[in-house]
Amino acid sequence: MAEGPYTTRRANPRFSFFANAEVTLRDGTSVLGQLDELSSRGCYIDALEPVPVRTELRLRISDGTSTCELQGKVIYMHSGGGFGIFGMGVLFEEMDAEQRSAIEAWLRGLAAQAKKELGNNAIPQVRG
Repeated sequence: MAEGPYTTRRANPRFSFFANAEVTLRDGTSVLGQLDELSSRGCYIDALEPVPVRTELRLRISDGTSTCELQGKVIYMHSGGGFGIFGMGVLFEEMDAEQRSAIEAWLRGLAAQAKKELGNNAIPQVRG
């Protein structure tokens, strides 16, 4: 069976994560978006403006309590299917200790939440 055009093999777990994203291009252009997914190596952003593949950028992620700014590169882009929204996969470039710590803190919280939600959907054990 042939793989679909969007089939991807991920080396790192990716979690649903909703945060504000501000992408700044080298020419100073700013593109606002919504972060939808986060992993230790990158993220997926929905935006109203397309950013071409291979574009290097500065990314500011803010979830309302924490903010992280880092360098990245667009590695793929999806059209919104006529809805005017473009999705882009961003690969994080080299991070310093503070940036890595911020991303890892978010991922720990997301992993704990996913584990908790999985536990809530499990069949309860009967105690005797």
